[in-house]
Amino acid sequence: MKKQQNQKFNYKSIIFLGILSIVTLIVIKFSPNNSQKIINTSLEYFIQMATIFPAVLILMGLFSVWVSKDFVMQHLGHQSGIKGIIIAFILGALPTGPMFIAFPMAQGLIKKGASITNIVIFLSAWACIKLPQELVEIQFLGIKFMLLRLSMSIIFITIMGIIINKLVDSKKTTNNQFKN
Repeated sequence: MKKQQNQKFNYKSIIFLGILSIVTLIVIKFSPNNSQKIINTSLEYFIQMATIFPAVLILMGLFSVWVSKDFVMQHLGHQSGIKGIIIAFILGALPTGPMFIAFPMAQGLIKKGASITNIVIFLSAWACIKLPQELVEIQFLGIKFMLLRLSMSIIFITIMGIIINKLVDSKKTTNNQFKN
């Protein structure tokens, strides 16, 4: 069963890559003036992925070995409450780097029992709350603006995480009712 799921995942990934390649070729065909920009951007993105992704895979391997499922469930699981929310914000706000690094980390946390609320908070904090970003924001927009935006981000990210968790849980419940 597990082997079939992995093959299905690879199959979907290959289809997605194929569709993306076809769309890129179509855009290049119908917009030849932008073809060099498209090729350069794609190449830059590929180089960035190729240089960063191996380190991410190593970190994920270390994470899966060093951090126990019980630890994740206790600190980021469904019963972690406000402590889990705070930890998810800190885990998302501290590191810097592109968003694609956060996705495998989020997958690892889900596999170890982290709640959807905390995963949404982690990913959202990674995307829009960074400590270096806050310092630059203070310089250009002032501390009042930064504190207001940060407060609103924290409030709405938390609300969004709770809502998405409820939607995912209700979908799981509905799917289980039809299976029985």
